[in-house]
Amino acid sequence: MDEEDREDPSNVASDDCGLLGVHLSAAEDIEDEGSDQEPALPPDLEWLEELSEEDDGDGDLVAVADYGKKRSYAETARMFKLRRNLDQLDSFHRQKEHDVLKAREELKLCRQNIKSLVEQRDNLEEEIERQRATDNSVAVFRLRAQHKHLSQMLRSEEELEGHINTELKQLELELSEVEMELGRYSSLRQEVQEEERVFQVFRAQKAVTRLRQERQASQNLQIKMQHLRDKQSTVTKKEESGCQNRTEERRTNCKIAAKYLKETIKRMHQQEAEKEQLNRELLEKRMQAVKSLKSNIAATQESLRVQQSRAKANAQKKEQQRRQLRESLQAQGTNSIKHMYQQKQLEKIKRKQEEFEERRKSKKVAIVAKILQEEQLLKSRRIHQAKLPKLSTSGKSPSLGKAREKLLYYLETSPQSATEERATIQLREFSDISSSSSASSDGEDLEETMQQDVDHQSLADSLAEPEFSGLWDHNYKKLLNEKTSLSQTKVKQEEPAVASGKLIMPAKKAHGKELRGSPFISKPEVVLFKDFEVGKVYRKKIVLTNISYTTNHCKLLGISAQLKDFISICFEPPGFLCAGMSCDMQAVFQPMINEDLEGEVQFASAGGPFSVPVKCTTKKCDLEVDSQLIDFGSHVVGQTISRTITLTNKGALATLFSLDTSTCLSPETSHVQMPSQDSVHTCQETSSQNTTSDKSSASMGTGEIQPKQESQELSEASQLEKPDEVSEASAAGPEATLKACVSTDVEAEVDKSLSDANDISLGNVREGEIGPFESIKLEVVFTPTVPGEATLDFHINFSNSSSKPIPIQVRGTAASTPVWVVQPSIDLKICMFDCLYQDSIMVQSRASTALKVTFEVCPEMRKHMEILPKTGFIQAQSRFNAQLKFLPRCSLSKDAKKFFDSDTGVLEVPMTVQVAGQVQPVHFTVQAVVTSSDLQFDRTEVDFGYCSIYQSVQSSVRLTNLSLLPQDFGFLGVPEFIEVQPNDGFGTLLPQETLEIDLIFSANKAKEFNFQLSCKSGINRDFLLSCRAVGVLPPLELSHSLVQFGATAVGDHSTAILHLVNHHTDRNQSKLPVTPVVKDAMAPRAPRLFSFTPPKDSDISITPSTGRLFPGERCLVQVMFRPRLLEQEIQEEAMRLLRRAKLLREKELEMNRQVEQETKKEIPVEPSKGKKASGNPKNSKMLEDTKTEKLTESPNPADIQPGSEQYEEAKASLLYSFTQRYREYTVPCFISDGDPPEEDRQAQPAWSPFNTLYLKLRCAAVQPSLVVISNNGHSTIDFHQVAVGEKVIKRFTVQNISKETLDLRSSVLDIHGPFYLLNALRCIRPGEKHTVVLAFRPTQEKSHRETLQIHSQKMTLEVTLHGEGVVPAVTSSHPGGLLDFGYVLEKERSSQVLKLQNSSAVAVGFRVLLASLSPSRPQGGADRVAVLLGAYTDSQVQPTVGTQNYSGLSVFSVVPVEGSIAPGQSQDITVTFHPDHPSVNYSDKLTIELMNKSKVCVMDLKGAASSHNMYLYGGDLLTVPIESLLPPLITSRTQLTGESGVMENPSIPVLVTLRASYRGGAITPAVRELHVGCICSAQPSKKSGEFSWDNVASLQQQGFSVEPSKGTVEAGHKRTITITWTPQSGYKPYEVVQTCVPLTLKGDERNVYRVTLMASVSTNAD
Repeated sequence: MDEEDREDPSNVASDDCGLLGVHLSAAEDIEDEGSDQEPALPPDLEWLEELSEEDDGDGDLVAVADYGKKRSYAETARMFKLRRNLDQLDSFHRQKEHDVLKAREELKLCRQNIKSLVEQRDNLEEEIERQRATDNSVAVFRLRAQHKHLSQMLRSEEELEGHINTELKQLELELSEVEMELGRYSSLRQEVQEEERVFQVFRAQKAVTRLRQERQASQNLQIKMQHLRDKQSTVTKKEESGCQNRTEERRTNCKIAAKYLKETIKRMHQQEAEKEQLNRELLEKRMQAVKSLKSNIAATQESLRVQQSRAKANAQKKEQQRRQLRESLQAQGTNSIKHMYQQKQLEKIKRKQEEFEERRKSKKVAIVAKILQEEQLLKSRRIHQAKLPKLSTSGKSPSLGKAREKLLYYLETSPQSATEERATIQLREFSDISSSSSASSDGEDLEETMQQDVDHQSLADSLAEPEFSGLWDHNYKKLLNEKTSLSQTKVKQEEPAVASGKLIMPAKKAHGKELRGSPFISKPEVVLFKDFEVGKVYRKKIVLTNISYTTNHCKLLGISAQLKDFISICFEPPGFLCAGMSCDMQAVFQPMINEDLEGEVQFASAGGPFSVPVKCTTKKCDLEVDSQLIDFGSHVVGQTISRTITLTNKGALATLFSLDTSTCLSPETSHVQMPSQDSVHTCQETSSQNTTSDKSSASMGTGEIQPKQESQELSEASQLEKPDEVSEASAAGPEATLKACVSTDVEAEVDKSLSDANDISLGNVREGEIGPFESIKLEVVFTPTVPGEATLDFHINFSNSSSKPIPIQVRGTAASTPVWVVQPSIDLKICMFDCLYQDSIMVQSRASTALKVTFEVCPEMRKHMEILPKTGFIQAQSRFNAQLKFLPRCSLSKDAKKFFDSDTGVLEVPMTVQVAGQVQPVHFTVQAVVTSSDLQFDRTEVDFGYCSIYQSVQSSVRLTNLSLLPQDFGFLGVPEFIEVQPNDGFGTLLPQETLEIDLIFSANKAKEFNFQLSCKSGINRDFLLSCRAVGVLPPLELSHSLVQFGATAVGDHSTAILHLVNHHTDRNQSKLPVTPVVKDAMAPRAPRLFSFTPPKDSDISITPSTGRLFPGERCLVQVMFRPRLLEQEIQEEAMRLLRRAKLLREKELEMNRQVEQETKKEIPVEPSKGKKASGNPKNSKMLEDTKTEKLTESPNPADIQPGSEQYEEAKASLLYSFTQRYREYTVPCFISDGDPPEEDRQAQPAWSPFNTLYLKLRCAAVQPSLVVISNNGHSTIDFHQVAVGEKVIKRFTVQNISKETLDLRSSVLDIHGPFYLLNALRCIRPGEKHTVVLAFRPTQEKSHRETLQIHSQKMTLEVTLHGEGVVPAVTSSHPGGLLDFGYVLEKERSSQVLKLQNSSAVAVGFRVLLASLSPSRPQGGADRVAVLLGAYTDSQVQPTVGTQNYSGLSVFSVVPVEGSIAPGQSQDITVTFHPDHPSVNYSDKLTIELMNKSKVCVMDLKGAASSHNMYLYGGDLLTVPIESLLPPLITSRTQLTGESGVMENPSIPVLVTLRASYRGGAITPAVRELHVGCICSAQPSKKSGEFSWDNVASLQQQGFSVEPSKGTVEAGHKRTITITWTPQSGYKPYEVVQTCVPLTLKGDERNVYRVTLMASVSTNAD
């Protein structure tokens, strides 16, 4: 298959020459390959195979007519492939033909170009010859350049012609090859065409066959569709009949369901009404409970206030006593501070001793109780285990006896032994040490050791001897001491010595005396860095004292290895020290890790080595509580008791704590960790102890921080209010402790704590953070609900992992009476007279037997109150319910004066319940408030007066509820011409409430009205109100009498349009108000005057407010509502802001005073700094006095004027805080009875009050969503005066103060006006700002005003734009024209100053433009073309921009380039000429114009530069006035030297043309002038120059005369040389006289000018 494809004649290949060859083979080659194999089709002919597969036997591809046999699809594919290749060959032939034609056209065009270029070259050669003949060298050079350029173009065109000719031949060759290929395959083309014709016939036959089949199929489909429609119609009929049956069944079912649904809804309504009634009763009960709670809170606050005042008085009294004692001690001459401190320390020690005694007593009682309990347990065990062998009891009884004896021995009370003596001795020593200034740190350490000794001594005295022997019975400490003496290098062996705080050294002898221990002692003994923080540096001073008996020295050996990285020692060896002498060293500790470190500083001495221990401890938490057992004692059910425990953190590390009630106490903690103090006693004394400890700690700086929490203060106050309860709890404390000790089963305790968790609860503080050295009080509340013992065990957990949870046990007992009334006070709330009220009385009994109860009602209340049943039996441990019925009569005030207060309506009746077997009855109280059910109107009759049939008249009455209960009311049977509001006359009146009811009368006819309104209350009582009115028909009518504006933002406006119509004619006139009868006499037809009178200072404006209407006319009336802020409101807000700022400043000053006082107290007074500190209080007092004087000045509202800063701040504050404002206005429209009388038109026309129309306006103002925050909030942008043509840009910022996103849009400004909006508006989110940029460019001299509207979804913000155009008046000191700088030396500069004067009233901007710097100047010197191609010999031809500097910098520069001139001021403009090379063609154009494009002046700048100080100018131009790009015409130097061998430098040619005029037979001599000048320069050169002419005699022979022939020129001056030519005799007409004369200029250099004089006579000469 692949080989056949490669040999297929349809393949296309390309030969080496790039020609496409199509090789097609004959049909015989394909037939020889065999008919068995069919080649694969290409992808684009695969449809042929599908076509053959669709119909194999239809004969689509069978040639019956021509061949008579069946053809395969491969042959057909071959036909299509041949056709495709032939088409490709045809397209290739067409492409080649097109390329040949294109090449021929290009060759023809190229030959035409060559021909035209040859003609141009010939013409140019002729022109060159012509110019050469006229000796025009400049034109010759120019034409030669053109000739060269044409020659190059001609050569390029000839080369292009040869190239195109070659390509044409190649294309023709390729075209001939393609034509040969077409001729070869012409026979094959005919064969393909014949096969295509046959194939088209076959396709037509196939199409006919398919059409016939499609028609047959469509007929079959129509038959099927008909059968389907018949079937569907039968099914539809069946479904319709079934649907009808189901519909009838559904209707019957709906009727049945509706019946049951009504019953269900009725039942649900009844249930909802019952629930509503229950909710109301519950709400009333809760309101009563809240009232009682408020009263309790008020009483509690009052008691707290009294206690706080008492505590303050006591504190003041103590402070006064201290002050008196201090003054007395100072008067005696003793140290008062030292004495006071000693007294405090003694009091503290006494207090600790008392606490210790109390703890010892309580522990003694607890231990005795435990011993008794153990004895009871032993007895019980002996009874239960009598039959068992007694193995364990026999061995334990002697030990128990011994333990009991030892315990009793320890429990004996002993007087103060060595503890107090030691404490007093240490205190004296500490007081002596504290008097010296160098041992403050030792005092703190001594106090801590003293406290530790007291605690250890008290703990050792209170501990009993253990029952089992342990390691403490062995001589373990001696072994440790022996080990430490053997090896001192190990850290673990050195710890006991370091912990003891002593330096251990072997004993030595000196001078016959034995020295034990270290030869030196350190002060302090242990260098302790406590509570350090990583990153800080700590320093400590250590004093080493020689305590040996000889002269000694010490040497620093080093420190421990674990301390080397953190501690550095600053120690200078002091040399030999006598006994008792000391030396200093300093230890610097810089911690890097947060770990505890221990080590020592090692020294060597003559007496042996010694060391100083060093300890570094991190911040830790040391947490404890004052009591782990809280016993509430016995309380009656229903009470609420609270106790507090104090959680103290003695460490320097803060931690988080939380109270966890989910875990319980472990057996070890419940038995071992017994409280060391009575909890109740601790709770009572916590407040006093905390206050005393805080005072003492404040003086020493080591006290605890007492938390300031309101919950803790309330709990302390509640404890102080209930001393009796605390005493009961303290009395029951030991018993509760004994019970806690007896219970050994932990699971039983857990069950009890879970069951009683509801009775005992924790306070509000359940978690929080406790800081370093801080105390927090935790509250526990006991609310017994069930009699019995309640327990709760909880833990205090801490976030610090090193702090273990602290277990707390809480216990309490509840007790109750045998019989009691569950609700001792029955409150029937508010009751009405003659209405029945019921309630139930519940009696509870906890007795074990049935009891008889009898209810007694006092005789005064037996007519009004009854209890059923009067007598009953209450069973044991059960309840008894009785029914209370209360029906208050109107005679209640007479029958029960003792219990009923007629003024307040309060009824309080005491009731008793007699219980059999009880001497004291049970008392309870029935309370109620009895009130009436009357509704009262404030008046009995309402007169609406005269009312127009187009208007409504409103009158208000006040309806008052005289009852203490809310009452429903409603107006029933209301006529159609009256309306009762609000809520259509229905509503509810609260107790003692007065409701204003609006009665709106709308007359439908002109007649009198008399009617009554009936108001019915909720208990079916009627209250009547009489009304009367008169209907009137006015002459004019408003299209709308009520206008309700939408919500309009402040600053926006809303407009409503209505019409005023005069409908009256001769037959339809208004009646006189005095006789309002329908059939009265008619008034004559006349026009009516009207006048609207809106209220003053309102936001309403009406246009037109007055006018005149003829009968049948109508007038359009526009009502505008523009809400705004009132001036009074803004001033009040400004006053409020000023007062608030004043209060804030006063608070700030007060806080500053307190901080200064605290700092003064904390900072100790040093004698060296006393002088500096003494000056500060005076200055601070002076500042405070000035501030207070400023604050005392009260602001004056009159000083707050519109536009001030305070005014704008108040306005912005009101806008931001503005919510909404609703106002209603009633605007009267007065109507006249006619025109004024004709006799006096100025007289006032008659006005009738009964014809007045009223327009009601409902105006709702809301907060603006968009406000202007710039320009002080003003919505007027004033551009002031602006010069005509100038543009001024201003910005203002708006802010979205609403809660929604605003899409801003603006109105269209006048397109021909001076105002422009430069930026687009966008969507701004809430709180965002947007800046609007506006421009003002006036075109005329007048005032402009326009309004810009910024639209949003909710409002339209109007911004007024105002500006005034002013024509600027600016003059220049230079009138314009030419500004010549003359000659200047190269690279030097010359300047001239221009002055601009502004005589207008506005500032005017200007700018200075140079033509050389203008971006619009044509590049490449377009303005020079005329000079190059024109008559350049004309001296007047000069381009605008001349020669420029080689450096690229501008020749002429201007300073300033632009600026602004203030009104009436002037501005200097400096123009500088700075050339960098010699040239006489420097020129430029300077234009001074204003910002409005108006030109002040236009000047041509001109200058020349020379390399020497002498210069010559004048004569004719030899070159163009610009520097040409062509090389300059340079005369050969050899020729010059040949003419005059004297000249060393090349001469400069100068041409002077003289033309004498011939007129009237007379010849006028020709005269020309040359100018010689000397440049004045700052360079050190000759200040003057000389000039001289050579060969003057030869000039005179030809008629030329030169005056002067030589001379001198001073610096900065110039001289004129006059050249005159007079024709000599024998002069021929039109003959040119020419001569050349050298002119020598001598300055800094010698220059020779070759002056050529050409003279002729002309009849046209001027």
